[in-house]
Amino acid sequence: MSGTERTGDSTESLGELPVRIAFFDVDETLIDIKSMFSFLEFHLADRDRYRTAAGELTRAARAGVPREETNRAYYRNYAGAGQEAVAESGRRWFARERQRDGFLHQGVVRELRRLQAEGYQVALVSGSFRACLDPIAEHLGADHVLCSEPEVAAGRYTGEVRTAMIGAAKATAARALMDRSGARPDQCVAYGDHASDLPLLTCVGGAGVVGDDPVLAEHADRYGWIRLPGTAGAAAAAQGTAAAAPARHPAAPSSHTSPAPSTSSTEELTHATR
Repeated sequence: MSGTERTGDSTESLGELPVRIAFFDVDETLIDIKSMFSFLEFHLADRDRYRTAAGELTRAARAGVPREETNRAYYRNYAGAGQEAVAESGRRWFARERQRDGFLHQGVVRELRRLQAEGYQVALVSGSFRACLDPIAEHLGADHVLCSEPEVAAGRYTGEVRTAMIGAAKATAARALMDRSGARPDQCVAYGDHASDLPLLTCVGGAGVVGDDPVLAEHADRYGWIRLPGTAGAAAAAQGTAAAAPARHPAAPSSHTSPAPSTSSTEELTHATR
């Protein structure tokens, strides 16, 4: 989903409305879970394999491995898997999850619909990947997906990642899209739930904060950003943000059920991959 790319000059000369983009984080902003871990559990369909994968990522987070590296480690779980088979698994995962009450954060979806009605393009921005995100984007009518891009060779995932859409990388990707589209940053907006979204929120003219992350709440109070309630899902309730918050930014139906990681592990996994 690339959207129509126009330059600022051509937009003005044709008398068209200026290009405006609304950027939305996905996990625990638009949906109530961490898509990467929910999907990995669904795709593996193997309790022991999932517990092993989640345990390795938790240990890496506890050891202080940088978030970019733990995000990359996550994608090694798909090494050798066919890209289309994983995409089909993603479509089945989304079909299951969207039937569950609370999966989509209706308050944030209403905000997205309002912006679409006002002529904004919508971009989903996430450390997750297209197998999870494309079905969500299609359902919501999003124009762009900016996400982690696992490497593919001969139709199969290699286990490596070309781009890890983590922290400041979200702002870099957003700026690049605005530049390609001829959108002025001061006319664009962004929404997120976690302190790691701060670079994204501060690279545009307006922002919305979902939930009660203390770092984002402070910035919302300072700059008059929109505040929206957090997701009501179990993952959001368990996660918390105090243990996972990074350093402050200086500026402006499955056939199996696997036990979830402990609260502390969930916090560590979240911090490790977003």
